[in-house]
Amino acid sequence: MGERGQASVEWVAVVAVLALAFAGLAVAGAGVPGAGLARAIAARLLCGAALVDECGDAPRLVAAYGTEVAALLRRHTPTLVFERGSRALPVDFRRCRFSRCADGARSGLVARSRAGLPVTAFTRVIDCRPGGEERAESEGADCSGPRAGSLYLQWWLYYADSATLRGVPVAGERGYHRDDWEMAAVRIAPDGSVAQRASSHHGFNYAGGPGNWGSDAGVELASALAEALGARRPGGWGPRTGLHFVSGGSHAGAAAGGVHDPDAPGARYVPGRRIRLVPLEPIAAATRARFAVTSPWRKRVWRDPEATRTD
Repeated sequence: MGERGQASVEWVAVVAVLALAFAGLAVAGAGVPGAGLARAIAARLLCGAALVDECGDAPRLVAAYGTEVAALLRRHTPTLVFERGSRALPVDFRRCRFSRCADGARSGLVARSRAGLPVTAFTRVIDCRPGGEERAESEGADCSGPRAGSLYLQWWLYYADSATLRGVPVAGERGYHRDDWEMAAVRIAPDGSVAQRASSHHGFNYAGGPGNWGSDAGVELASALAEALGARRPGGWGPRTGLHFVSGGSHAGAAAGGVHDPDAPGARYVPGRRIRLVPLEPIAAATRARFAVTSPWRKRVWRDPEATRTD
């Protein structure tokens, strides 16, 4: 009687094999009736068999991207480290578009806003590997040249507003706008190496500093010159750190060299495992939401994962 409801090892193995088979066929584009439903069922079965770590996100991630990519998204989700004293948090824009519901505590581990909304990142995947390239290109993505063979993972962060010049007399209002989309990205190369970068104002950077000022301003020629002189990493890509540093006000990001130490007393951060992940592709296809800034699905990096500007 003490074992009622428990599954045998053999049964769990059979369920896992069937679940992965259905998910694999669906992802591969095979003619499986109800492919989306098959992926969702596979995710639930894998959760029940304890074969995925984050069951809260797993069903929707597996349904959108398949088991392998869903696991990679969760594994590589960076920890957000905020500038000390900041209050803003990235949330689900469908539930909140104002600071009063998006702001959170000023220090410590912050996984929810003061209104109880979970910290959220919207995901985008461009799979330029063999087997995924055809699907990516059919959806309008660019997998040509150096992109071929790599898997690109993007985490889009929505903030209720942006105040680049917060606290600056007179100029402060000019640096303010409602809505703000920022991005952290990972590139997994054919050799298995993992690179990371972050959106920063008008470009993409790995770390801050004068070498990135051209990128921040969106001047591609200046960025290219800085890269040629070795003052900046090509394309803003560098070795994965697992961290995403967020500046106060503007929310400009960096993957390394951040001045916000997550181990310092009073640090404000969100571990990657505590971030709610939501696939953005189906939302982009259906939403009628309008923003004061360009939405992710209208940016060039949505189609070209190696784009160097954020417009």
